[in-house]
Amino acid sequence: MRLFVALNLADGVRGSLIEATSPLRDARFPVKWVRPENVHLSLKFLGEVADTREPEIVRAMTQAVQGARSIPLHIEGFGVFPDFRRPRVIWAGVDPEPALELLQHAVEQAFAPLGFPGDGRPFRPHLTLGRASREAKPGDFRGLEAALGGIAFDRAAVVGAVDLMQSTLQGGGSVYRVKQRERLS
Repeated sequence: MRLFVALNLADGVRGSLIEATSPLRDARFPVKWVRPENVHLSLKFLGEVADTREPEIVRAMTQAVQGARSIPLHIEGFGVFPDFRRPRVIWAGVDPEPALELLQHAVEQAFAPLGFPGDGRPFRPHLTLGRASREAKPGDFRGLEAALGGIAFDRAAVVGAVDLMQSTLQGGGSVYRVKQRERLS
């Protein structure tokens, strides 16, 4: 099974974000947009994991969130990875609140002994909105930076749980399912 650890947003927050970014979808950039129900903040991607490892993964997640409180998120600003000349990921920004960074670090620490090391990059909290088509050419994204800069979105949200998510690849895109939810105090 393909797993990751994430913070899921309330439907109202996701809906507002999708509504605010609808001009991007209308602009017809060569992007595969994330399904609204799949927008989340990833804390740790685990990848393909044997079903038999689920109990130890759940224990690690429980350990990581022990004592953690609900996390305030501030969603504002948009950008791309790696750059606007050849974007691969279009995202909405999330302020790197200390509580969020501490939680993400705790998740990394809990999963490292299980053979899931960190990826070596600094944590840059974001919500992936879409991924560039593999066939896209750099010129296909002319105007994307201006389009992203023209979106006004500034929203606060509080997340009260960390979820172990299963991703199942299907013809129309990934389908996510919560395998385990750990409430934050």
